[in-house]
Amino acid sequence: MNLFEEISEAVKGLYSLAVGMKVTGKYFTRPEVTVHYPRKTVDNLETYSGHVELVPGKKNPFESDCIVCGTCARNCPSNCLDVQVLEIIEENPDPEKKKKKIKKLKALIYDYSYCSLCGQCVENCPVDALRYSNHVYWAEFDRCNLTMDLVARLKEQIEQSKFVTT
Repeated sequence: MNLFEEISEAVKGLYSLAVGMKVTGKYFTRPEVTVHYPRKTVDNLETYSGHVELVPGKKNPFESDCIVCGTCARNCPSNCLDVQVLEIIEENPDPEKKKKKIKKLKALIYDYSYCSLCGQCVENCPVDALRYSNHVYWAEFDRCNLTMDLVARLKEQIEQSKFVTT
């Protein structure tokens, strides 16, 4: 390499440094958007998308409107949802008619440690029985604690809301 090429490389390096410093300076003067937990907490949780949870039903707020179709589990690329079905066979008094099978949601097991929060389960639910929660401060030391039954969680939330409102 001759002297001219080395000076050219040094000028290119200085130019690259100046461009990088310009970008840094631009963002350095803006107000911060990061929340320094635990000194500060998040004020607006409307834009936060936490783990998936069941939505209380429109007709019966004590149960979910889930129709047990399994679309959420089939569309999940992470396989973090497991739908457990309870089949109830309803007897007909008329012996000529068939027995009626009713499917109910027994449990919806959700493993948050596998979830990529892609939203495929929420978007593809035909009855809008799933949504993102605003549960921001969920942290665990053991991975086993990140698995939950969403039906049981819905019942707990309903019980807590009853306790608070009464």
